[in-house]
Formats: sequence, C-alpha cells, structure tokens
Amino acid sequence: MIQVGIVGGTGYTGVELLRLLVNHPGAEVSVITSRAEAGVPVADLYPNLRGHLTLEFTPPDVDVLSQCDVVFFATPHGVAQAMMPQLIDRGVRVIDLSADFRIRDQQVWEQWYGQAHACPELIETAVYGLPETSREAIASAQLVACPGCYPTATQLALIPLLEKNLVDPSDLVVNAASGASGAGRQANVDNLLMEISDSFKAYACGGHRHLPEIEQGLSDVQPAAAEPVALTFVPHLLPIIRGIHATCYASLTDDSISEEQLHQLFVDRYANEPFVDVLPLGTHPQTRTVKSSNMCRLAVFKPQGKNKVVVLSVIDNLTKGASGQAIQNMNIMFGLAENTGLEQVALLP
Repeated sequence: MIQVGIVGGTGYTGVELLRLLVNHPGAEVSVITSRAEAGVPVADLYPNLRGHLTLEFTPPDVDVLSQCDVVFFATPHGVAQAMMPQLIDRGVRVIDLSADFRIRDQQVWEQWYGQAHACPELIETAVYGLPETSREAIASAQLVACPGCYPTATQLALIPLLEKNLVDPSDLVVNAASGASGAGRQANVDNLLMEISDSFKAYACGGHRHLPEIEQGLSDVQPAAAEPVALTFVPHLLPIIRGIHATCYASLTDDSISEEQLHQLFVDRYANEPFVDVLPLGTHPQTRTVKSSNMCRLAVFKPQGKNKVVVLSVIDNLTKGASGQAIQNMNIMFGLAENTGLEQVALLP
C-alpha cells in the first residue's frame, strides 16, 4: 500500500486529491498538513469525507512527511520550494501540483511568477507530468511537476498536429474558459456567485502564467527543424464551478488534408490513452461530460474546408487538470495500472 502525504490540503485541489485517494485500492493517505487548520479533523472542513477519512490536519513536518512513499504538494506557487530539497535529499518521491517546477527556464519562471526561485538546482531534475507525452520519464522520476489545467486541455488538443508538423506553429490561437474553482478557494469578490452568474468574461488577455508552460510543452513535441511555437492564449471565466473548454485554432500547412484525415490522426494518436477520448466527427464536447472525471474529450473540425483546423477540448480543471492527473502520475511512478482509482464516470446532470 502506497503511503501518501499531502501538503496543503485545504484548497480545492487538496480536497479533490482526498476524494479520489480515499477510494484508491493501492494508496492510503497517512498525513495531511495545514498550518492554519492544524488539529482540525479533515472531515470537519470537508463533510463529504465523513466516514471515509479520520485524519486531522497537522503542521508540515519534513520528518513526518519523509516517512511517506509519495508526497503531493497542493499549494500555491512558491510554497513547495521551501521543503522540496529536504524531501528530495531523503529519497521521497514528490508530485507537485503547483507551478514551481513546470517551467525549465528559471528566468522565465521568475518573470511570470514575480519572485526568485528558491531551489533552481531541482528544476532540471523535475519531470513534466503529462502522461500522454512523458510516461517513461514519469515512471522513474523522483520529482514530477503536474501540468496546469489550461496547459493540459490545450496541449492535448494541439500535440497531434505539431508532432506531425501539419500546422504553422507560429500561428496558434487558443480561447479557453474555466469554471470559478480554477482560481482557488481564497476569498475573492470577482469569483463570488453573484459576480459571475449570468456573465462571461475574458481575463489576463495581456498574458497568462500558463502561456510559457503551454509553449514549452508544445515545443517539446515538435520535429527538430520546426519553427518556434508562438501562441496567443486568452483565458475566460465561466459561470460554473468546475470544467474547462478550450477552443484551439491552427493554420494547416497543407490545405488538402481533409477533416476526416485530421480526425483519424487524433484517433490514432490517442488510441491507447486511457484518459483521452476523441469524439466522432461532427460532435461538440461539453464540460458536463467530464465533470469529476479524469477524462479529456476532444473534437476536430476543418470549418468550411478551409485551411484552419479547430480542436475543441474539455476537461475537469480539478481532476484531469490537477488532482486526477497527479494520481495518474502516481500510478505510473509506482507501477500500478494507470487508471487505478480513476475510473469514476462523469456526473450527469
């Protein structure tokens, strides 16, 4: 049984980890930390876990966490860096759900996150945890940087096209919309139900922190001689709690490729991926079909037979976009079947 520790268990990604792990047949949560809630039973803060978890929150303690087989960090950016070197030195395997180790260029990370990186020596050792591209590296990794929610939805939509060099990488556009849980659990007037209900807005149009992560991931799958990736990425806020819908646009380098051929490309690319579902031609995916599941659903279009390809991608931002994918990584790291504990059917209605 894999002994699991969770640092930062009071946010939405933390409780999503718990929701999935309490029914995982190969893992047991033994430690969950929070300085602010130390001594409080986890089920008091999250009543949905009553009868499933009897642990109390405890202050973060490296000595205690180092007894775990794997430690998840479900913390804001900058927090994991403080404890990471000690855990790594003690041989603990770590899955970080924050952005601290996703970007390989230290200067780029510091530019977008507005602070100095506390342990740059670990950046190169971190494996980017997108299973659909990095499965072998994840299996042997000690430190896995779990992808962000927008990057997961966007990369899965564009990877097949860039791998085959079928689109102009300098002309990629993504409009992506997320539910309010993507902003975290902190108090914020802009995310109150009364503020977002019956409304729809873009934000961070001038540049979002997930942009360099997406460009890095897409660049990694390109053929060696391809042009650099340049992405225009505009996020939006949906008046829903959870879910991401990404609409991704690219210009084909060969106009003669048919919509049917593009669809088959995606079907073939993801044929053996347990958590990517390529929908039939003409189908439009909906966020509600992936709610609370670890599935990404994709649809491919070539509108009016012109030179643009449009890929629609939906995920649950808290599951495949965060905690579910983190557990998928854990399963790979410990040699379990990849779908262990992650076969929940999406909630409908």
